[in-house]
Amino acid sequence: MSEQSSSGPGQNGQRDGRIVLAGTPIGNIGDASPRLAELLQTADVVAAEDTRRLHKLLQALGISAGGRVISYHEHNEVARTAELLELVRGGATLVLVTDAGMPAVSDPGFRLVEAAVAEELPVTAVPGPSAVLTALALSGLPTDRFTFEGFLPRKAGERSARLAELAGERRTMVFFEAPHRLEAMLRAVDAGFGPDRRAAVCRELTKLHEEVLRGPVRQLLQWAESNQVRGEIAVVVAGAAEAAPERAEDHVAAVNDLVAQGSRVKDAVAAVAADARVSKRELYAAVLAARG
Repeated sequence: MSEQSSSGPGQNGQRDGRIVLAGTPIGNIGDASPRLAELLQTADVVAAEDTRRLHKLLQALGISAGGRVISYHEHNEVARTAELLELVRGGATLVLVTDAGMPAVSDPGFRLVEAAVAEELPVTAVPGPSAVLTALALSGLPTDRFTFEGFLPRKAGERSARLAELAGERRTMVFFEAPHRLEAMLRAVDAGFGPDRRAAVCRELTKLHEEVLRGPVRQLLQWAESNQVRGEIAVVVAGAAEAAPERAEDHVAAVNDLVAQGSRVKDAVAAVAADARVSKRELYAAVLAARG
């Protein structure tokens, strides 16, 4: 079934408008879907993060936008959202595209979706390439649970504070980073997570010079220090390793210290077990075993 420029007549014969979030190629134009091409030709309005990038995409696909083209980016997003919603209320099919990938994911679009949902206006999507999922899949790191963290703060102090919050994160983490800040970002990850944390730097995904480097953070930092990094960058970092469970045997000395200070063995075992969150029974057995 082909895409239509509207959802059909609604109440009082008026067309039902809708918003369509359309994924665009992250590098290789061949990844553009037929649905994307058809929507761009049939939509009443195409809202684009960069209208020049949109026209290059249209030219590469050999098509023309069938409706009005309007800019929608981080600098006019707040003011223009109301205008776009008014068009949808009037029955327009509005397609939202960003420079690359899926709108609303580290790109303009969230405010529009949030406002549309609040008004119960129809919102749908035409899926497309995703730098987040592509980098995750190519990283060689666990993919069963992950978190997308976007761009880290630019200021060193704020960046270190954010990484400190994430140091214990068990899920694989995906970040975006500008090439000229990659070295500083990896140095901060090295300091915050340790030099041996596994990671992958994914550069120019789906493009001619695609490159994925995998290894400990320190190794990737050394690569970034010795190379002039260019292109679009995604960094994937392994989650923190599961902490080794506390063993009762590791706390025998603490019990003996309390006993030496005058506590009864049973009282000392109870106090240490509660503090260390280990089994009181196992700790008591370990104390007795240590005494022969």
